[in-house]
Parts: sequence; C-alpha cells; structure tokens
Amino acid sequence: MATSLLSLVLLALFLSLSLHAQAQAPAAPAPAPSGPVNFTAVLVKGGQFATLISLLNKTQTFNQIENQLNSSSEGMTIFAPTDNAFNNLKAGALNALTQQQQVQLLQYHMLPKFYSLSNLLLVSNPVPTQASGQDGVWGLNFTGQSNQVNVSTGLVEVQINNALRQDSPLAVYPVDKVLLPEELFGVKPPSASPPAPATNASSSGKSNSSDTAAEPSPGKNSAGGRNVALGLIFGLGFLSMGILS
Repeated sequence: MATSLLSLVLLALFLSLSLHAQAQAPAAPAPAPSGPVNFTAVLVKGGQFATLISLLNKTQTFNQIENQLNSSSEGMTIFAPTDNAFNNLKAGALNALTQQQQVQLLQYHMLPKFYSLSNLLLVSNPVPTQASGQDGVWGLNFTGQSNQVNVSTGLVEVQINNALRQDSPLAVYPVDKVLLPEELFGVKPPSASPPAPATNASSSGKSNSSDTAAEPSPGKNSAGGRNVALGLIFGLGFLSMGILS
C-alpha cells in the first residue's frame, strides 16, 4: 500500500514538472511574411551601379519594375550594366537619346520572366525583352555552356559571370557592357537623294531655241520688203502711163 502511494506521488510530481517545463519553453517564431522585392537595395548593395540607378530614377523605370514584380507571377530578369560599362560608351551616346529612347534602352535590359543562369542556356533565341518599337519586340540572344552564358544584341556581346540576385521572382546579373540594341545604335540606311536639278546647259539650250523660234526670221522680212517695193514701182509706172495717155 505504501509503495503504491509513493508511486502515485512520484507520478504526480513528474507530471507537474513536465507541465511547468512546457509552459516555460518559448514558442517557435512565426515565419516572417514575404514582402516586395527591393530592386534598388540589390543595386546599392552591389556598389557599382550609380549611373544605372540615376538613369532608372530619371526615366521612372523603377516604378515599372516594382509594379511588375508585385503583380506578375512570371518574375523578372534584369541585366545591370556597371558604371564602367556606361563610362566606356561613346561620349554623348546617352545624351543623344530622347527620354523615350532611354526608357527603351533600359527596357532592353529586362526580360519579363525569371531566368536562372542554367535556364538561359535552354531558351529559344531571340528572347523577347521589355523593349519594343515600330518593328515589334526587341530580343536578345543567349549562348554558352555549363555555367558560362553569353548575351548578344547583334552589336555587343558580353559574358555573364555571376549574379547579384538569383532567387525567384527576381534575377539580377551584372554586365560589363551596355547592351546596345541595333534599333537604336545600328547603322541607319541612307536616305533617298533628291533628283538632281536641270543643268545650266540644258536650260540655256532650251531657252535659246525657244528664243530663236520666237524671233522673226530676218530673211523673210527682207524678201517681203523687196516685194512691196517692186509692187509700188510697177503701180506708179502703170499710173504714169495712164496719165500720159
């Protein structure tokens, strides 16, 4: 009987200690809600994209990126030219573009879908970008093998070596050259030249011939004058003969 009572006391004590320990244990933290992706923070952390950030702000393209990241299930892939890439452009190349063309240039560095480096090796070229013009959507071409990926515009080709971010819904890859679309930086076809004006010789020749045609012929005038004079002489002669008779 005493043994049974002792067992019950020990069991009650054990349960009491277990309940107390559970009450003192901290609750597991709830998973933090996933907020919008901060593309600006990705570039700032990269530390060499001041020109790109300035251009994105100037053209308000940051707003487009944020809206698409927060509303699209496809995500985005962005190629970020470094400051050195912009510095290596021909002097005045950016300032020569209108604001609309600057927006097109920035959109040409954006794919409306998330691509990892391995995904870029499996795409069908050309891959449509966010940029478009009168001829339709502008595309990029990707080649390479293993983890080496090259992107080409037709005017510029550059290798993608690493990623600033490669987590869905946003991939950001730094590039050492600005991706120049042929539609903005390609050689423009020569415009049709206007017809050559008429030469002086031909025009003067025409005017001389017309002037010649307009002037009366001196030969004809002389013959006519002689005929009139002869007529008057014969007429006077006949008149004199008539008077004398």
